[in-house]
Amino acid sequence: MSSADTALLAVLRRAPVIPVLTVEGPDDAVPLAHALVAGGLPVLEVTLRTEGALRAIEAMAREVPGAVLGAGTVLTASQATEAKDAGATFLVSPGSTPALSRAAADLGVPFLPGVATASEAMLMAEHGHRILKFFPAEPAGGTSYLKSLSAPLPDLLFCPTGGIDAAKARLYLALKNVVCVGGSWVTPADALKARDFETVTRLASEAAQLRG
Repeated sequence: MSSADTALLAVLRRAPVIPVLTVEGPDDAVPLAHALVAGGLPVLEVTLRTEGALRAIEAMAREVPGAVLGAGTVLTASQATEAKDAGATFLVSPGSTPALSRAAADLGVPFLPGVATASEAMLMAEHGHRILKFFPAEPAGGTSYLKSLSAPLPDLLFCPTGGIDAAKARLYLALKNVVCVGGSWVTPADALKARDFETVTRLASEAAQLRG
């Protein structure tokens, strides 16, 4: 396993669930991050799907001790650079390309590339990635598909994301080739709209106790 994957594995093993966050900016992100960290989920993936995502990462890195910040939906080398400059300590992509893999390596930032098939997983393994994001997990075959990959690809580990809730998370975490899962069920839209961060902390605490 490469040094980058070793560093990434250490991050992903800190909690069984990585909240996948889509936030508009610092005002939303900072109290949300505090609530998640308080609940026992310190590793956070902030998707680059909004104009304020990078500013949110900067603020969370500055104001939320204990948060381990990753940037998600990284699609280009320039986004990878911007995310690192904002304070992201790891990068996540919904898919995977050799160019993006090289960009992450050049930046010295651990990279979790997305795959949905055995061929994509093999390609990323050829580029040195032994830990992969399985996305979109449920539409791509769910737990049965990941279980079927464990025999032919025994050296690979996965973080499934996409369509996963608390009940399904437990099933994924029971698989020997799953290191953690990603999901947004710990940050329900109604709670965020009401700024009900106590509910977020409660859901995070429940998620932090999920084990296979």
